[in-house]
Formats: sequence, C-alpha cells, structure tokens
Amino acid sequence: MTPLYDRDGWIWQDGEWREWRDATVHLFTHTLHYGMGCFEGVRAYAGPSGTHLFRAAEHTRRLVESAHSLDMPLPFSEADLIEAQRECLAKNNLSNAYLKPTVFSGLKAWGYVPRGSPPM
Repeated sequence: MTPLYDRDGWIWQDGEWREWRDATVHLFTHTLHYGMGCFEGVRAYAGPSGTHLFRAAEHTRRLVESAHSLDMPLPFSEADLIEAQRECLAKNNLSNAYLKPTVFSGLKAWGYVPRGSPPM
C-alpha cells in the first residue's frame, strides 16, 4: 500500500493547486499546537450524469460558520470553496470520494488567540 505522503494527485491549498507531495504545512502551525481549526466531510457519488457532491452547499455553509465562530475569516466565498471541491474531484479523477475541507491557522502569530494569522 502506498503511504499517504507518497501519492500522485492535487490538493487545493491557500487558493492554489499543489501537487500532493508538495502540499505541506510548517511544524509550528498554530492549529497543530492549540487545536484551533475546523473541517467538514463531504461525500461525492458517481451518478448517471456524472459525479455529484452530496449537500455541498450545506457542508460548505457549516464550514464557513465554524471558521467564523473561531474568528477565522476566510478569504474565499462559499461558491469558491464548492468550486474547489468540484475541481478536486475532476483533477484527481475521482467519482466516489470523501473530501475533507479543512481550515487551520498559519504562522503569523503565536499564543491562544493568533491575531493576524491567516486561515489556511
């Protein structure tokens, strides 16, 4: 079995597509140390007219609201996030999949409340 870090594919990170192996975060990322972050689980299913995200709008709204509750304003609209999920399926040639959109804090600040540290 191929390890997760040694795969082909694409990941949408900070609004850009990165090859799977090049998508990294720093060891001192705030979320790793303090646990402040949020995620959603979004299923995609193959159907007669192509692959469809199950309740993408509802899952994405919940992700955005979770980030807002943590005072992590996102630089992307809900439509941008849904489009990125659709592109992820297409770029990775997935028809039945589980996506896990994740928001976490970066490196610009340290402490319990990382003011000025952009969500990633």
